[in-house]
Amino acid sequence: MRKPRTVLFSCMLAALPVLLGACSADAPQEQKPQAPASSLGNLHKHFNLNWAQHKLWDDGLAEVATYSAERVVYKKPRQYELTLITVKEDFNAEFNVKTDDYQRPDLFAVMKVNQFARIPTDNYPYHYLTSVFFRREQPLQVHKLTSSSQEWCGNTFKALTDLGTAYQLSYNSYWDGQGTGQRELQRDILLEDALPYTLRALRFNDEPLFEANVLESQQSNKSGEPMLYRAEFRVARAPLNEAPRPAWRVTMRLERGKENVYWFDQQYPHLLVRQANWDGRSMRLKDVRRYAYWQH
Repeated sequence: MRKPRTVLFSCMLAALPVLLGACSADAPQEQKPQAPASSLGNLHKHFNLNWAQHKLWDDGLAEVATYSAERVVYKKPRQYELTLITVKEDFNAEFNVKTDDYQRPDLFAVMKVNQFARIPTDNYPYHYLTSVFFRREQPLQVHKLTSSSQEWCGNTFKALTDLGTAYQLSYNSYWDGQGTGQRELQRDILLEDALPYTLRALRFNDEPLFEANVLESQQSNKSGEPMLYRAEFRVARAPLNEAPRPAWRVTMRLERGKENVYWFDQQYPHLLVRQANWDGRSMRLKDVRRYAYWQH
């Protein structure tokens, strides 16, 4: 005898959750984008890789530090103000930029470090903006860098991208003999432009001594062959008269006659309070505060 259709329909409804469950169990799950393995593993022991995991960076605000700075331009020391911004952002993997859609499955957290300067000269000002991005869990390996300069003679732009096995440095310069192009750089390097952030994650109490490959600063209106150094880093407590507050002193010796010195607050988050470079660049902290600078 045939079963009524209503009974058959009820049986199908009862079986539906089981069938759907089986399908969903077999369906691939969305995965967060994974960072490529670091090429700086030999340096990890000297750094606190959890430095940026502190709840401080989850308050939705940016750390905005302002410095009195000096740089030699046209053979004269020029005084100016430099702003250093550090803030957590969420990138999406598709475009590798800060996301507008926080429901996407391909998001990952980064730390953005912006350095902005307007340097007056006798005839016209120089403008520099450099943005360095790190995955939040990796304070050594740079994820991405862009740097631009603008002045009356022209503008120059550079972009460094992590390919996972190497860095790709793209450039567009107004200088003859340079123009546009790309270079591939080894990946086991620290970036001089990233050190005001990276060195904050040092295990200062261990006063480490180590060597690392360092790519020279890209904050320039030229894009010639980049210089790579085998640098020595030395950490020590700074004499009290060297910094405005108790500080750690980090000396980076690039080669004979070329030393950069960085002073970091002894208290977390180890803010950069002073910097002195071999080429005449220098910075001294004027002010720091946390606020949402993008809100008007």
